[in-house]
Amino acid sequence: RAYEKDEVTGIVKHLDDQCFGCQYCILACPYEVPKYSAKRGIVRKCDMCSDRLAVGEAPACVQACPHEAIRIATVRKQDVAADCEANPFLPGAPDPQYTQPTTNYKSARPFPRNLLPADYHAVQAEHAHVPLIVMLVLTQLSVGAFLVGQVLQWNLHGSQVLPQILPLHAASALAFGLLALAASTMHLGRPWLAYRAILGLRRSWLSREIVAFGVFAKLAAVYAAVLWLWPQAGTSHGTRLLGAGVVFAGTAGVFCSIMIYHCTRRPFWGGSSTFTKFSLTTLWLGLVSILTVSVLAAGLSESLTPRQLMSAFGIRLCQAIILVAAVKLLHELALLGHLASKQSTPLNRSARLMIGELALWSRGRLACGVLGGILLPALLLNQVALDSPRQISGSTIAAICVASFVSSLLGELLERTLFFTAAVAPRMPGSLRT
Repeated sequence: RAYEKDEVTGIVKHLDDQCFGCQYCILACPYEVPKYSAKRGIVRKCDMCSDRLAVGEAPACVQACPHEAIRIATVRKQDVAADCEANPFLPGAPDPQYTQPTTNYKSARPFPRNLLPADYHAVQAEHAHVPLIVMLVLTQLSVGAFLVGQVLQWNLHGSQVLPQILPLHAASALAFGLLALAASTMHLGRPWLAYRAILGLRRSWLSREIVAFGVFAKLAAVYAAVLWLWPQAGTSHGTRLLGAGVVFAGTAGVFCSIMIYHCTRRPFWGGSSTFTKFSLTTLWLGLVSILTVSVLAAGLSESLTPRQLMSAFGIRLCQAIILVAAVKLLHELALLGHLASKQSTPLNRSARLMIGELALWSRGRLACGVLGGILLPALLLNQVALDSPRQISGSTIAAICVASFVSSLLGELLERTLFFTAAVAPRMPGSLRT
């Protein structure tokens, strides 16, 4: 609730005292109006000098313009809505039907039919938002780990293997989740006011995300504590229901994350594409993390070996990792198909960024993804399946799993970096880029 709209004038004012600097309004605004002030830790925007208007004075820009080229006036909302149906607003500008802008650009000469801004075909990488990259990837890893753990509990009910791996699995998944939430606060200009996010629960996906992951963290902490203190309780009905609650809250948080970016209406962040990316990241990292933690737990156990664990469920996990990784990498590569477009669409520009300015990041992401999600799991499957007197050692199995986890995690961090930097933002023609 750091924004309010005047019912009479329609002026949108930013309330500095209530802003905690999450900067999501910058991602959502198609006109690049809000600007982040690192010095103040908040966002600022023009309010049309509402304090001057209140006493009958013109806004500063209107008063200062030597050619009287700017004028401010009240308009009828019905007229604005009607104009947005047919009026192109300004060539190259974002679609006016989204926000129904009341700004008019007038000229004595009509615009040529094929008029485009001089910088229309220019592409430039967007800001990376490193704290958000870490937060998104690690929350999805944590949720995925709990999700895969629940699937194993339901499918291997009664197995003597689970009590030996579940405590370490739950503790590691919780640690990644807490690290993600800590990283998210680094994106806030004034993190001590983050509690205000719950005020927008009815209409803000960001508020819902914060609440969902807050509930997820609390339930996950209780669940991990139960398994750590009473390992045998992992197979009880009550503990499994608690685990299901953890997964439900975490899944709700991931869904809210998807909606935050879908609501910006950037084509690169479209609902189906973001849903696919975030969901497959959740599954991929969840699978590879529980495989790695389980193998390490087996290595520390006196009654269980990594090879026994691979026979119990590790082989199926490797097969699932290869499948999920292949689908996700193919989905990401599908973007390059927009290079064939003859029009400079937003997705065409994103694809050009991926093979141009961001080519090094793209190649690194593909290499890490193929290595961690396909080659290493396939190598592990091949070695474990070999029927020979000289079997692969437990330490080798653990080393391959750790390498697969590290490569997969690094690959997903690079993918999420491209998610932000290659998302071409709508902007006003000729606007300055910093």
